[in-house]
Amino acid sequence: MSIELYDYQKEAIKNMHTGCILNGGVGSGKSRTALAYFFTKMGGQLKPFKKPDRCKKLYIITTAKKRDSLEWEEELCLFLLDDVVIDSWNNIKKYENVKYAFFIFDEDRVCGKGAWVKSFLKIAGTGKNDWIILSATPGDTWSDYIPVFIANGFYRNRTEFNQKHVVWDRYSRYPKVSQYLHQGQLIAYRKKILVSMDFVRTTVAHHENIKCSYDAFMYKQVLRDRFDVFKNKPITDASKLCYCLRRVVNSDPSRVGFVMDMAIKNKKIIVFYNYNYELDQLKEALCKFNVAEWNGHKHEEIPDGDEWVYLVQYGAGAEGWNCIKTDTIIFYSQSYSYKHTAQAAGRIDRVNTPYHDLYYYHLYSTSSIDIAIKKALSKKKKFNESDFVKI
Repeated sequence: MSIELYDYQKEAIKNMHTGCILNGGVGSGKSRTALAYFFTKMGGQLKPFKKPDRCKKLYIITTAKKRDSLEWEEELCLFLLDDVVIDSWNNIKKYENVKYAFFIFDEDRVCGKGAWVKSFLKIAGTGKNDWIILSATPGDTWSDYIPVFIANGFYRNRTEFNQKHVVWDRYSRYPKVSQYLHQGQLIAYRKKILVSMDFVRTTVAHHENIKCSYDAFMYKQVLRDRFDVFKNKPITDASKLCYCLRRVVNSDPSRVGFVMDMAIKNKKIIVFYNYNYELDQLKEALCKFNVAEWNGHKHEEIPDGDEWVYLVQYGAGAEGWNCIKTDTIIFYSQSYSYKHTAQAAGRIDRVNTPYHDLYYYHLYSTSSIDIAIKKALSKKKKFNESDFVKI
């Protein structure tokens, strides 16, 4: 018995260390590489296969969907590893006091400064646990790396990082970074912790922009009057204005019409959407199709059979699962986040997919908000509502 790895996975294992981020494209096999690293670090052998005599307790913190779908269990079986704790990021607080263990943090959730980051720092920042992070999109800005830099001991806390590297925008009404100082040092730190897998895809991704119509008169009315035509009341902030503008745009029948045509033509498709009103519109139009959902309310698996439509909400299902049953994804509306878009696209771009050509259809309009979102994503940035609308 032996465990086979690709050459790029073997090379990554040589460069991995506690505190690193394993950066591999979606579908590159980060899970197996991480387990192989843990297995060999504990004294095991892959070829010929030999289990370690003793090893640290392994904890895997992943998405709820990936935990519930038992994807990690499938990988663990290859290594004959048992007594492993697999839990979701929602429950990370339960493990704050664990010591002398090994943690794999799957699907990077340690950007920002929320509760998950605080728990992560209690686990990883003490020096009493070994740990690695798996991520396909490790960070959009230097601020995204702050928790990992702190956990590695490069900075005592966020305040020290900000004092050394951040110049704040004096004219912004909210904390906004104007520029980063001493970026050479930051690049060196990132290089120290980032282990990239040189993954050459065999698939070819075809991205097609599908122009959809929209009610330009209603759009201009909402933008000019700052009035919510759906709730019949004034709009008070940038977020609500953008939501209303997007609802005008995304509710256009041309969008659902395209999805219906593709469902008939391609038989099996995945549709990513943002809002509940989009889901309602899709479900009503696709009532005669075999439809399943993954969102904050329903956690249905991909349907069986030769014809189906899988409706997935970006926030709930952009990562942590895969599908090799189809070659087609439709982005019904644009996500604000480039990271979410890239992760969503990766759901069908897997090492073991039987398809060579993969097709991605991005629905958009010529409205100012769609163009602004599209521009931000093309620069691999996150769309900012406050920058788009000054209220």
